[in-house]
Amino acid sequence: MSNQQADPEVGTEGPPTEFLDGATVALGGPRGMAVTRTLPNKRRRMVGAWCFLDAYGPDDLDGTPGMRVGPHPHLGLQTVSWLVAGEILHRDSLGSLQEIRPGQLNLMTAGRGIAHSEETPADHSGVLQGVQLWVALPNSDRDVPPAFAHHADLPVITEGGLSATVLMGELAGAVSAARCYSPLVGAEITLAAGADARLPIRADFEYAVLALDGAATVDGVTVKPGPLLYLGDQRTALRLQAGSATRLMLLGGEPFAERLVMWWNFVARDHDEIVQARSQWQDGGLFGEVRGYDGPAMPAPAMPITRLVPRGRLR
Repeated sequence: MSNQQADPEVGTEGPPTEFLDGATVALGGPRGMAVTRTLPNKRRRMVGAWCFLDAYGPDDLDGTPGMRVGPHPHLGLQTVSWLVAGEILHRDSLGSLQEIRPGQLNLMTAGRGIAHSEETPADHSGVLQGVQLWVALPNSDRDVPPAFAHHADLPVITEGGLSATVLMGELAGAVSAARCYSPLVGAEITLAAGADARLPIRADFEYAVLALDGAATVDGVTVKPGPLLYLGDQRTALRLQAGSATRLMLLGGEPFAERLVMWWNFVARDHDEIVQARSQWQDGGLFGEVRGYDGPAMPAPAMPITRLVPRGRLR
């Protein structure tokens, strides 16, 4: 799913770090909106249970349809939608209809199967920027019933020039109400110009940071929009510094021990499960129907000619 080149860089504080370059992908087809995909990556498929990361924008929507992702299925994962600017309208096969705006979280748990669509609403602000993430469900919970939740009120940590909104999990004592199935954390961090802060983190988690706007120094390593900075584990705090206003996405979690098959929009455990899920989508079963989207559903791509092999978090 990616052809990135990862270049190690040693920071001045803590364990060695590693940059994971992103690949440009057209969201929703060849004419779709361009996104930068840093997970899964050539060297690292996951950070904790986080198994997918697309960043997009800021995009000027003048004269364009904006985001148009037709109905498509998911299996064995959670989708995490987060905006920096703009609006997205979510529909799913449970009957959910929810617009998301910056500072709010849309969390869809696919479990044993769900379908949804995403689009820029007709009444929008003209700019779109955000991230789309997936969390792999552990084997014990991958067949849970599908669910959708919208969280408009999330905990925020403020100290000095740092502000952190906790999307998922726990960070520095702040706990999100969003349901997690693995020990993990996801947070948006904003740094004011001249900020120099230390953020306590868990040593048993591995972490990564993506710059969304501006540039910051994270434990001695400068990070700018584009690549994902992998930080590893065994850190008890992050030193975050910024010369100008900066926005970061922090991801972390216990290293995911299970081997997975990731293909298209499915997270499974073997090739045959993927074949069955694809067939059920094409035949109109299992995933349900998304009502109200004024366009066609996405067809599943052809299966590869070789069997898909379960893989661990490192490639």
